[in-house]
Amino acid sequence: MMPAVPVLIRSRRRRAAGVVAVAAALVLALASCGDDDDGGASGTTVPGPATTGPTATTTPAITGPSAPPTTDATATVEARVYFLRDEKVGPVARTVRGPQVATAAMEALLAGPTAEEEALGFTSAVPEGTTLRGVVVEDGVATVDLSSAFGSGGGSLSMTSRVAQVVFTLTQFPTVDAVAFELDGEPVDELGGEGVLLDEPQDRAAWEDLTPAILVESPLPGARVTSPLRITGTANTFEAAFWVTLSDATGAVLHDGPAMATSGSGTRGTFDLTVPFTTTADALMLTVLEHSAEDGRPIHEVEIPLRVGP
Repeated sequence: MMPAVPVLIRSRRRRAAGVVAVAAALVLALASCGDDDDGGASGTTVPGPATTGPTATTTPAITGPSAPPTTDATATVEARVYFLRDEKVGPVARTVRGPQVATAAMEALLAGPTAEEEALGFTSAVPEGTTLRGVVVEDGVATVDLSSAFGSGGGSLSMTSRVAQVVFTLTQFPTVDAVAFELDGEPVDELGGEGVLLDEPQDRAAWEDLTPAILVESPLPGARVTSPLRITGTANTFEAAFWVTLSDATGAVLHDGPAMATSGSGTRGTFDLTVPFTTTADALMLTVLEHSAEDGRPIHEVEIPLRVGP
C-alpha cells in the first residue's frame, strides 16, 4: 500500500510557482527543437519503442515523437534521441528526414544535446568526434557501425551509458528489437578497457540499470500539448505506483494524484494515462516521481517542461 503523503504534496504545491517559472523560460528555447511538427502533442498515436525490463512482454502505445517507416526522402518525421539525465537515459525530440530515419536519429544522437537541453540536465556519454559509418537493419537487429572514437576514454559508467544511449535510440523503431555494434567496420565483442560485453545484440532489458524508474516517453521536453494531456511510458516502481503533478506558469496545480503502471517491484511495466486540464498560461511543468516505501519522501523525480497549444 502506498504511504500517506499529504505533507509532501503541500510541499510540492508551495514550490510550484518556482518550478513552472523555470519551465516558462525553457520551453520557449526548446521550441526550436522539432518545431516543424507538434513535438509530441496529445491525441496522435504513432509506433513506439518496445517495453523495457527483465520480463516485460508488451509494447506500450506511445504518443508523440517517433519515426514510422517512410520512403519519402523529403518527408520529415519526429524521432526520439536518448541522452542522459541524472545518469539514466532520457529522451528528447528531434525532427529527422526520411527515408533512413534510424540513420538520421543516430546522427542527431552523435550531435549531442542542445544548450537548452543541457540546462535541463541532459548530457551525453558519447565521445566527441564519434562518427556514424552506417546502420543496417535486418531480422529485427540494427547493426550500427561507428568510428573507433566511440570506444575511447571514460570509465565503466561512461562506456555502459553510451551503449545504452545507442540501444534506446535505435530500439524506438518498431523494426528494431536489438542492436549489434561495429567499430570501423569490425564487429565488437567488448568495448574499451572496461570490458563492456557486446558479444550479442543488445536490447533494452539488458540496460535496466540505466533506465529511470519512471521513463516518460511522451510528452517530451518542450512539446506542445492540449487537454487532455496523454502521458505514456514505462515504470519499475514499488507496487507499480507513482505520482503525477501538472502545474502551469501561474503557479496553479492543475493535477496532483497517483498513477499506476501495469507492473512494478522489479518488473518494468507500462503506463498510459490522460490528465485533463484548464489553464490560460502558455507553459506547464509535468512532474513524475515515486514515494519512498520507507518514509514517503519523493524519489526518482523527473520534471518535463511543456508548451500549451496545438
